[in-house]
Amino acid sequence: MRPPLPPFTAETAAAKVRAAEDAWNTRDPHRVALAYTPDSVWRNRDEFVTGREAITAFLTRKWERELDYALRKELWAFAGDRIAVRFQYEWHDAAGAWWRSYGNELWEFTAEGLMRRREASINDVPIAAADRRIFGPRGEDEGPVPLR
Repeated sequence: MRPPLPPFTAETAAAKVRAAEDAWNTRDPHRVALAYTPDSVWRNRDEFVTGREAITAFLTRKWERELDYALRKELWAFAGDRIAVRFQYEWHDAAGAWWRSYGNELWEFTAEGLMRRREASINDVPIAAADRRIFGPRGEDEGPVPLR
């Protein structure tokens, strides 16, 4: 079991989104992969991934490339066993260039609260280091991240 469980309410959907944000901000591929079914299916940009082992490998590669990654997620909509999320994250590459990545995710869950499907559309925008606004995990008093 991976609460909160579907069917989601506004409160439980928001809690699921925050739990995902917190887990992804650990940058621990093994911990993050435990939130997905063993046969979970992903589309991440133009890459298709199936299963926890492949998810772990994908996340390992991602965080080797996206350095000092810091993420914010926001609940967009929910119904039954599905949640839609908008997110932003910032990171820098090995050359030191900073990026802000904007995206939307569609999630589908099992009755046990594990994600069985994730579809993510993401766009990367170069930013100056001085324009960063996402620094590490979300603070308790931090509100939503501005759209731009």
